Amino acid sequence: MDILSKPALTLAGLLISVLLFSQDFDKQLKAFEKSYAFESEKNYSAAIKELQGVYQADDYETNLRLGWLTYSDGRYAEALSYYQKCIGLRPLSVEARLGFVNPAAALGNWSQVESQYNEILKADPMNTTANYRMGLITYNREDFATALKHFTIVLNLYPFDYDTAIMMAWTQYKLGKLREAKIMFQKALLMNPGDSSALEGLKLIR
Repeated sequence: MDILSKPALTLAGLLISVLLFSQDFDKQLKAFEKSYAFESEKNYSAAIKELQGVYQADDYETNLRLGWLTYSDGRYAEALSYYQKCIGLRPLSVEARLGFVNPAAALGNWSQVESQYNEILKADPMNTTANYRMGLITYNREDFATALKHFTIVLNLYPFDYDTAIMMAWTQYKLGKLREAKIMFQKALLMNPGDSSALEGLKLIR
């Protein structure tokens, strides 16, 4: 009786694994394609159902996509769960943490929001989204010195960004840096002529 050698058995097993992986990928790809089509129609429930049909807990891409779709569908607690799985799978992922803050903010979980921004800044200290939003958080907390640090990072990277410029101007004003604030209010006007916030700031300084 012929007996397959060990190398032959190993090769046969490898070929079967490759075939199964290819079949699984084809199903996953079709599910993603359909989910994009349903999303374009704002049919989030159908898009979610397509991906849940090929769901695997250890698959980052599917969890990330489901996080976005459940958030878009107003299912915030579910979205948090999917994003949390992404973070567990890819701890350095900035996109997963930025995704997480959307449903967290919608649920009013501000401590979780701030925690995620801080984790992003550990991995990516120059991240503009996290720095800008942490600037807003600390500004509203009246921690103007910290807010200034965050806004400065963003403005150095995007010197002609109105949103950052106007917040930088008001932060400097709150810190009593009137000369610097005046310059930033003027720059904000160059970016957005007639801006009421910049004009108000200049009026207060004069």
